[in-house]
Amino acid sequence: MQISEKTILVSGASSGLGAACVKWMIGLGARVIGIDRTPPSSELVALPTEKYWHGQADVTDEQSVRDVIEQGTARFGNPSGVIACAGVLHGERLLGRDGPASLEAFRRVIDINVCGTFNIVRLAAETMAKGEATQPDGERGVIVMTSSIAAFDGQIGQAAYAASKGAVAAMTLPLARELGRFGIRVVSIAPGVFETPMMQAASEKVRQPLLEASVFPKRFGYPEEFAATVQQILENPMLNGTVLRLDAGLRM
Repeated sequence: MQISEKTILVSGASSGLGAACVKWMIGLGARVIGIDRTPPSSELVALPTEKYWHGQADVTDEQSVRDVIEQGTARFGNPSGVIACAGVLHGERLLGRDGPASLEAFRRVIDINVCGTFNIVRLAAETMAKGEATQPDGERGVIVMTSSIAAFDGQIGQAAYAASKGAVAAMTLPLARELGRFGIRVVSIAPGVFETPMMQAASEKVRQPLLEASVFPKRFGYPEEFAATVQQILENPMLNGTVLRLDAGLRM
């Protein structure tokens, strides 16, 4: 898919990996519809209105997401790309000092990371499938979901987060198989540890062992490196139905 002049939908657009994808795609000439439950940062507000439109919505709420997609599509046209970045972290031992882990917290992680991703994908795919094929091979669009290496290397206390990101990874192939008849590809990225606001808030006690476990480079990823990987997925038609690790060789 040629990105220039296409419409790209990004969830979790207000910060972190999502915000990096917004700026990267606009830099490549795309028009971007951003979705987030929090308002856009001043940096996003400063983007040209003919290139970026932000809609506030909870990714787990069907109607609010549908409204944003409809308004964004009316403004920029049917999306050709979807980048699902909205998600939350959670760490809690199954059996802690104060008793068993919170079922409410577990449900919240699953609701946002799994149901929220599925909600974005299903509603965007509905709109995308109605669009015209943009490539000679009949491609109508590409969906990129965000998993995590925790799906495969989950640590103690990551049961909820690992389960949610494992579910995203597991959805990738069946969605790709189903949507292939519409000319829509589906790929997930499983990032390692990136310099996002969530990770920057972590203590040095948490950060240092992760740095030491990275093979090379010995640093956390930059959000722009995630966005560059998204670009390669959008542009390379042979990437489909797979989960790509992006982790500097880190095995947690």
